[in-house]
Amino acid sequence: MTQTVSDFIVERLKTWGIGRVYGYSGDGINGMMAALRRAEPDIRMVKPQHEEIGAFMASAHAKFTGQVGVCISTSGPGAVHLLNGLYDAKKDHMPVLAIVGQQSRASLGTDYQQEIDLTSLFKDVAGHYVHMVSDPVQARHLIDQAIRIALARRTVTTIVVPNDVQDLEMEMPSASHGAVYSGVGYRKPAWLPASNDLDEAAAILDEGQKVAILAGAGCKHAVDEVMALADKIGAGVAKALLAKVIVPDDRDFVTGTMGLLGTQPSQMLMDNCDTLLMVGTRFPYAEFLPPEGQARAIQIDIDAEALGLRYPTEVNLHGDAAAIVQALIERVSLKEDRSWQEKIIEETRDWWALLGKRAQTSASPINPQYVFWSLNQQLPDNVMLACDVGSATNWYARYLKIGSDMMGSVSGGLASMGNGVPYILSAKFAYPDRPGVAMVGDGAMQMLGNQALIGISQYWQEWEDPRCIVLVLNNQDLNQVSWEQRIMEGDPKYETSQDLPDFAYDQYAEMLGLKGLRMAQPEDVDRVWEEALNADRPVVINAYVDPEIGPLPPHINFDQAKGFIASMIKGDPSAYRMMKQSLKQLAAKH
Repeated sequence: MTQTVSDFIVERLKTWGIGRVYGYSGDGINGMMAALRRAEPDIRMVKPQHEEIGAFMASAHAKFTGQVGVCISTSGPGAVHLLNGLYDAKKDHMPVLAIVGQQSRASLGTDYQQEIDLTSLFKDVAGHYVHMVSDPVQARHLIDQAIRIALARRTVTTIVVPNDVQDLEMEMPSASHGAVYSGVGYRKPAWLPASNDLDEAAAILDEGQKVAILAGAGCKHAVDEVMALADKIGAGVAKALLAKVIVPDDRDFVTGTMGLLGTQPSQMLMDNCDTLLMVGTRFPYAEFLPPEGQARAIQIDIDAEALGLRYPTEVNLHGDAAAIVQALIERVSLKEDRSWQEKIIEETRDWWALLGKRAQTSASPINPQYVFWSLNQQLPDNVMLACDVGSATNWYARYLKIGSDMMGSVSGGLASMGNGVPYILSAKFAYPDRPGVAMVGDGAMQMLGNQALIGISQYWQEWEDPRCIVLVLNNQDLNQVSWEQRIMEGDPKYETSQDLPDFAYDQYAEMLGLKGLRMAQPEDVDRVWEEALNADRPVVINAYVDPEIGPLPPHINFDQAKGFIASMIKGDPSAYRMMKQSLKQLAAKH
């Protein structure tokens, strides 16, 4: 049988080690769909309910496996739908390849139906590499380059394939001038900065009396080294949100997440340190870092453009985090004075106790903090976690104590709603023997989660461990933004933009053949989690939680307090309950 261009592309994906793609059909991509059908079962096409879901799943595939995620769509509207999930991958530096259909070459430039200038459309999200296959001989090197660049630069690449090219007979490059003969394969380098730069960084760490380490997603393959360095120099370790599930909380000197969603001990660490080591992070919020001039700073990153970007660093170390941190361990001296680290440990233990007290404060109907506190007591050791963007992110960031065998992620750089259910579905394809929990707000669930839940109902019976729980925080409010309107703008909640309709997520799950459970009062919480974690099928938990439980920042500054008070003066519809619940949380520490 004659090999088409589409057959070759699918075969090349398999040669690169790709066994699963996420795609949605359409007449602009039918040649690729036929090739995928012919290639089964060697490579599998997973069909989500929407191209955006497919792109989120490809991003999650890269996050959970470290491999290239591949999504496929038709031309025109299908291509446009991919963009949000692709930007999620780009902003979090994940390797993803998008293969997109296009109208036939002869019709391009005529404003043909569904014709879009796709190379221009994708030029930002796939700026490192976006090209169109205009001739069969290009297919080989375009696919090889797209995958290699995605891996090497940890970014999004895109190949556009016109529908007439998809069905053409594949041709290999001829032995002539101008031909390109590309190959398969990429091996990640491990490189070190100059020895004198490492010596200088080690000297700064040795001179520091109060060392803080801020760990980001770039620590994924350097966790053991970072922990060993912190232990040797008596440092505390705070985490950027994307490192929440990368750096475990089983060491007492790990203070938790940073920033508005962060912990009090992490903020104490930044407020009082005299030396800051940033490893694999582009943490963007300068107001939560030490004031300029307070701390001598060192940064380690694999991307040179990230160095010195967020804080005035004294030594920038460009290279592999694990190799660099190991080199620093070999150079620094064991710090005998442990008073700084002991203070960090004490603050962190007190913080976990405070969280328990805050979770127990009464609410109407349920305190969302208690929902997460209860989950934390029952988390399986090997659980996979996916958190959507919204108020759920606050409680995920603070309440879940991460073990070394857990996995998880969020939409960090893009902070896009709608990622939670696609993420956990993709994670279950990658690790069908692990339990999974997605934490989603009702806004994100109505936006995209309800659609993606159909995918869970379609595929769950394949999984070795069927446990896949979707927690929906049902407060009928776009809650995170409501609090931002109050605190950041000093405005009352704008009900027209913020209110959401109630939806029976548990009953909807039952309609899909899943298990639906409901938390309607505090007494339900522990029982429902236990039932969900022992269920024989995926579960959707419809948790009715109090929207007036605000995410108190680690330290309330004047502007935040001013905005909060202004929102009440201007007539916030929930002013009384909002104040009452905030006072309860503040009183919990006493």
